[in-house]
Amino acid sequence: MATLRRSFPVLVAAALFATGCGYNTIQTKDEAVNGAASQIKTQLQRRSDLIPNLVETVKGFARQESTVFSAVAEARSRLSGAVAGGNLQQMSEANQALTAPLGRLIAIAEAYPELKSNQNFLQLQDQLEGTENRISVARQDYNKSVEDFNAYIRRFPYNLTAKMFGLGKPREYFELTSPGAAEAPKVKF
Repeated sequence: MATLRRSFPVLVAAALFATGCGYNTIQTKDEAVNGAASQIKTQLQRRSDLIPNLVETVKGFARQESTVFSAVAEARSRLSGAVAGGNLQQMSEANQALTAPLGRLIAIAEAYPELKSNQNFLQLQDQLEGTENRISVARQDYNKSVEDFNAYIRRFPYNLTAKMFGLGKPREYFELTSPGAAEAPKVKF
């Protein structure tokens, strides 16, 4: 009986290794989450980079709308800072904060028919719309990777391996932070 008690931890350890500790899979899933987060950063940076071109194009037609241009510039700066910082919650909030001034900028464009037919503006509008779609896809891919990772590290015996190597904490989802945030800004004319 005493021999059995002493060998019990060894048997448990052997059983864990026989079923696979899951270390490599955990690492793979963790990297998938990191890669998906990187895609969100990339698309938010792309959005941030397109904004100055759009603002300059609209400025040429609507010089008296300086408060909107300032609001867009401030929100864009906040988004760029959040992307550089890498905090997903801050990126989500900064992205949402850019939506309202960008919507006002697009509304200004509605008042200038010659702007709506400007080829440069139309190309920027298309690029921005495509970027909004890419952000949505990147967010979905990230959240799917987080779901997969979180579910895996909660299963036995992988939860033991995850805790042993400091990966037992679930990753956070990229959440939309305000009402109406699920919709991309409207950029159609």
